[in-house]
Amino acid sequence: MANEETPTGEAGAELTQGLEQVAQAAGQVAEVTRSASSGGNNLEYILDVSLQISVEVGRSKMTVQDLLQLGQGSVVELHKLAGEPLDVFINGKHVARGEAVIVNEKFGVRLTEIISPQARIESLA
Repeated sequence: MANEETPTGEAGAELTQGLEQVAQAAGQVAEVTRSASSGGNNLEYILDVSLQISVEVGRSKMTVQDLLQLGQGSVVELHKLAGEPLDVFINGKHVARGEAVIVNEKFGVRLTEIISPQARIESLA
């Protein structure tokens, strides 16, 4: 290796820049590894992850024939009673219950109950 020529000019500059980027990335990996191994709860790395939140008012089952007969003004009866809490899902997982509210002329949900992690695990069975 001592006899190999060191790139010069544009190729040398690109190589140097590439090595600097690799060193910087290695430093970042080392920092994350140190943080994780020290038991730190560093949530900064996932704060910008997008999640899909949905609220379920109720459910209903119907045949295709009944579905095709629906039109404007049709009423679909849901299995929930009026006044029952709404179910809140994050990425399809039931995580809370709440009640409908209006905020600045838009619908919203006021969370009234957070489903415990134990209850979520039990619901998977």
